[in-house]
Amino acid sequence: MTINDPWDFEEVYAAFLDFATHYPFDTENEEYLVHITTGTHVAQICWFLLTEARYLPASLLQTSPAPKGSSEDAVTAGVCSVIDLDLSRYATLTSRFLREQQQSVSFLKAGIDTRNATFNKLIDRIERVALRSTDPILLTGPTGAGKSFLAKRIFQLRQSRHLVAGKLVAVNCATLRGDNAMSTLFGHVKGAFTGALTPRTGLLREADGGVLFLDEIAELGLDEQAMLLKAIEEKTFFPFGSDKEVYSDFQLIAGTHRDMQQWVAEGRFREDLYARINMWRFALPGLAQRREDIAPNVEYELQRFSDKKQMQIRFDKEARERYLAFACSSQAQWRGNFRELSSSVARMATLAEQGRITLSLVKEEIVLLQESWQLTTSQPEINMEIDLFDKRQLETVLDVCRRSASLSEAGRELFAVSRQKKTNPNDADRLRKYLARFGLNWESVRSGT
Repeated sequence: MTINDPWDFEEVYAAFLDFATHYPFDTENEEYLVHITTGTHVAQICWFLLTEARYLPASLLQTSPAPKGSSEDAVTAGVCSVIDLDLSRYATLTSRFLREQQQSVSFLKAGIDTRNATFNKLIDRIERVALRSTDPILLTGPTGAGKSFLAKRIFQLRQSRHLVAGKLVAVNCATLRGDNAMSTLFGHVKGAFTGALTPRTGLLREADGGVLFLDEIAELGLDEQAMLLKAIEEKTFFPFGSDKEVYSDFQLIAGTHRDMQQWVAEGRFREDLYARINMWRFALPGLAQRREDIAPNVEYELQRFSDKKQMQIRFDKEARERYLAFACSSQAQWRGNFRELSSSVARMATLAEQGRITLSLVKEEIVLLQESWQLTTSQPEINMEIDLFDKRQLETVLDVCRRSASLSEAGRELFAVSRQKKTNPNDADRLRKYLARFGLNWESVRSGT
């Protein structure tokens, strides 16, 4: 092969790659060795890269002078050794890789010694994907299961390995509607709509080189979904009101508590976008499905509270036993999952005198939790004289209202399709008027009275 400048990496690599691509290797009958301790440093690097990538089906040959104190014959012969690129054969390296993987997994779990086998297996898989792939990640699971927390840890893990240079940009899509949704995500130019007095960058551009976390992605409108798909696939998009494309290379992590397949079937979510973000989908189990992890999470939340307040908070022995017995039992519904557990621990820690959570505090907290779950499970009786059709429809509406945080959130879910055809949808007002037809209001539905 002809190489004009043996120190020009681009020229040397191209020449070696051309050789490796066209050489008639016969791996069944021949064994190949690549000597990497001769030639320029550039050549050595290129031979290593091509061999490691298997463009050259060879082992690496390394030669070196004999150690000091060797016999005359040994000095003359030197040392010759073959480097096996299967690093699993090197016990020390294997041990180190395993230790680093365990540290990464522990980091994703915030150091919590989780015991649920299904969850631990899930985190193991997420760790590998986080460090090896930049494709979209979809985190599903009930509200409060830890999707936002895990997305942040995934970003921090990638950042610690120098796999991402940008920042984490996060937004809850349930808060985005109309022009505000387009502007917040994709930015806008001055004058794009009424009130757009100055241009706006948009979250997708802010996430360039980093990670974009779209929590509750199912709540995005269909127009925003179409633009997001283009941005993911082509890394370009048009800011609202602009005819000039902008570039942004980000990794997407999405979260949702919805049944995405059902939403696709109902036309609420684009099938092509779902296929694109469903490359890596991880379903996080709720707290009720991880009861063996309640105890370590209680300790984690208590320590977190202690660190925040800079004072040590502890359970009395009997109080801790009583609380964990209830928390791990079937009586504890944990509808708000880990978010609700965190709030429960924070309440007791706040009321703890002299840093001690007593049995009486635990008993009060248990009663409070039971009452809150009873309220959310109770529902107004439908005993009015109405048609069966209206009764079934009203039951569905009330069910959505009871599990929604606000009138607007319930309205967005109930009117998800028809609202797309309205210029200025007012979901809360439509729902308020619907409830009024039956003599109901939001407060009475939520309180169960």
